[in-house]
Amino acid sequence: MPPPIDHPCLHLHVLPDMFFVSKLEPIEPVPQSIINHLINDSRFLSLTRTQEETSIVGQWHDGIPAAFEHEAVWRCIKLQGPMEFSLVGVLAQLAAPLKEAGIGIFVVSTWNTDYILVNASNLETAVGALRVDGWIFVST
Repeated sequence: MPPPIDHPCLHLHVLPDMFFVSKLEPIEPVPQSIINHLINDSRFLSLTRTQEETSIVGQWHDGIPAAFEHEAVWRCIKLQGPMEFSLVGVLAQLAAPLKEAGIGIFVVSTWNTDYILVNASNLETAVGALRVDGWIFVST
């Protein structure tokens, strides 16, 4: 049984800022400004390090290194959350209409919710496809 997409925790928000997605090699140091952002700034920033790479995803703003600016081509659709871990299939159900519309996604998950990034040029199409599928958008 699919999750109830009309439940308030599954309402969607389009966040207003541009987002960047950047990849560093595993031996590259994380820029100090990114570390400072993690410590001192409440704007969205996700840092994931594996043996193969370091991924940095965040809201674009002046404090982010200029080298990442060309990667700030993403918009973010946030599931309102918080969601219980017992909900299954939420991301699959959310991704299905985007797949049908030919829109690639980059997903960041947190304890509370999921953030779906789409190329800014695809935002209107993504929102339209999700609305047709029954997803509810609310403003923040």
